[in-house]
Amino acid sequence: MAALKIILMILQMLCGVFLIVIIMLQSGKNSGLSGVVGGQSAESMGFQAKSKTWDARFARMTKWVALAFVVLTFILVLL
Repeated sequence: MAALKIILMILQMLCGVFLIVIIMLQSGKNSGLSGVVGGQSAESMGFQAKSKTWDARFARMTKWVALAFVVLTFILVLL
């Protein structure tokens, strides 16, 4: 039981570090003052498919890694 707990704690720590890295790699959602003045950005004009961008991939990965982190936390609390 102790070995399982140690393995789960290591997995949780790796998920936490990976989650921090993914969040830091994402760009900000607001475009600041240029979005207020200009009104449209390159993304809103359709130059990039939103599901193919790195930000969309990072957002998807963030959701799954965060879910794994929460599940691991609940399992460790129950142990």
